[in-house]
Amino acid sequence: MSLTQEQKKKFKSIGHHLKAVVTVADNGLTENVLAEIDRALNDHELIKVQIRLPERDDRKVILDELCQASSALLVQSIGKMALIYRKNPKPNKNLSNLLRFQE
Repeated sequence: MSLTQEQKKKFKSIGHHLKAVVTVADNGLTENVLAEIDRALNDHELIKVQIRLPERDDRKVILDELCQASSALLVQSIGKMALIYRKNPKPNKNLSNLLRFQE
C-alpha cells in the first residue's frame, strides 16, 4: 500500500501542527520504543517521530526499520523528524489526528 500525492499533502498539513510523540535515541529501536510507536499509531494513526541520531544514513536505516516493524508508511522525513501513518480500521474520533483535524 502506498499513499497518493493528495493524501500525502493532506497528511503533511495535519502533521505540521503535531509534536513528536516518540523519540528514538542512540540505543535505537528497542522493544519499548516499538511498543510505544505501535500504541501511538493505534490511537492517533498519524504521528511524528524524532530520531536523534547525528548521521543521515543512520536515521534513514532506523526509519526504514521502524516503518517495517510497525507496518506504517512514511509520509515525510525532514532532518530528524519523520511523519508516519498507519490506518486504524476503527479509529477513535477523539484521538485520531486524521479525524480531529479533518477539514
